[in-house]
Amino acid sequence: MTDPAPVDGQRNAAPVPPVDAPEAPPASLWDRMREDPQYAPEHLALEAVRRLGPEAAQWAARERALRPDAPAEHLADQAVRRFVNYARLSGAVSGAAGLPGAVIDVGVLAWTQARLVLHVAAAYGADPTHTDRATDLLVLQRVHKVAETARLALGVAAGRERAGALFGSAGDRALGRVMLQLGVRLARMAGVRAAKRMFAKVVPGAAIVLGTWANSSATKELADRARELYRDAGPRQLPGPRQP
Repeated sequence: MTDPAPVDGQRNAAPVPPVDAPEAPPASLWDRMREDPQYAPEHLALEAVRRLGPEAAQWAARERALRPDAPAEHLADQAVRRFVNYARLSGAVSGAAGLPGAVIDVGVLAWTQARLVLHVAAAYGADPTHTDRATDLLVLQRVHKVAETARLALGVAAGRERAGALFGSAGDRALGRVMLQLGVRLARMAGVRAAKRMFAKVVPGAAIVLGTWANSSATKELADRARELYRDAGPRQLPGPRQP
């Protein structure tokens, strides 16, 4: 059966952009990171598990339903290809110059990398919605060297998040200083090359030297570490749908 003809007014309508594309962190997360830049990676990791974990779990469940015999390696390959491509595009999301644009760029890259890690976790059978995935993110992205310090920092960030909701920001600080601190923390989270790229963007003309390969290279290295972590952990079962 052929598709119905478009009604008047829809024939020339602009196509709807795909939802599944590089995206920036939500505005509420930017607010938290700006108010507490020291713990920006921890806030991002916590929010990524809350928002992106269910997305990764649904993707893995859907792929396994479509291809029940597909090995975990194939699902991981699919996730890596997808998000490395997104990483190549993430530097063009903001379209802004100078420090604000650089901060947005590395924030989008770190968010994209979090999506990658959670999808790889789901491909190998780890629950992407579990709070342990926030710890994994911080260790894999080398924000913290070991899981114990990552868990401690996440606990501090979660407590500061609750306190901020109750009492608001501790006070006004110079916006430029806050943005610089936020950018440095996110750039380190996204990788050394991303940090270099961020600072190059602040200097007019310097960013021309750095291409999208910097984002994709850092993301490929992260993907290798994530695959090693979740592959070595062995097969696990994702939780089934919750009963009403």
